[in-house]
Amino acid sequence: MTKLNKILSFFFLVLLTVSCGKSSDSNFTLKGSIKGLKKGVVYLQKDGDSSIVVLDSMVITGQPEFNLNTNLEEPMLLYLKLFKNDGEEHYIPFFADRGLTEINTTLKNFNFDSEIKGSKQQAVLDDYLDIMTKYNHKNLDVIEARFIAQKNNDSIALDSLNKLTEHLVKRKYAYTIQFAMNHKDSEVSPYLALYEARNANPVYIDSIYNSLNPEIKASLYGKKLATVIANRKAVE
Repeated sequence: MTKLNKILSFFFLVLLTVSCGKSSDSNFTLKGSIKGLKKGVVYLQKDGDSSIVVLDSMVITGQPEFNLNTNLEEPMLLYLKLFKNDGEEHYIPFFADRGLTEINTTLKNFNFDSEIKGSKQQAVLDDYLDIMTKYNHKNLDVIEARFIAQKNNDSIALDSLNKLTEHLVKRKYAYTIQFAMNHKDSEVSPYLALYEARNANPVYIDSIYNSLNPEIKASLYGKKLATVIANRKAVE
């Protein structure tokens, strides 16, 4: 296949994806801009049963703004993906609900510069991520210190740093569990139990689920959490 044919095939695939993603009954819009982007493709995606599902896409040709649409049955985590032909994956996860969400970011720091305004679930997730950022920074400091200790063959320092790592992991789980239980009326709560605290003590995962409001238990992530708990108990 010639280079021209490859390019034409790629844009045909993009156009096909766009036509499949557009829907006249869309109840969710994601709009925003990527400062510095001149050419690329943005995708609105969600997790499928076994693969990522493209909900909508848009070719960027000069303009930094984008507008993507889909139909949401209930709140869920979606992804804004940027393809800029550099061999890397660029994603921004966000919690979406019916209505409008706006994401503004930059090409240089696509993930880290993102500013998200939208659903009440996203606001809750932002509160959680603000605290997790502090834990992650501490963990990076410990990783750097462990590298130095290993380089210097300092077994005493390394043992101490390993214990500190375990302590940070326990604190992260403890905070996640408490945060989830404090937000029993948000779809973010079962989501965190599923993806941020799944390896925590099963007793705490059960406690999160049991604390959920009936409406949240019946949500997408509430039902997934119930399935995980039921499967675990079936093999105990």
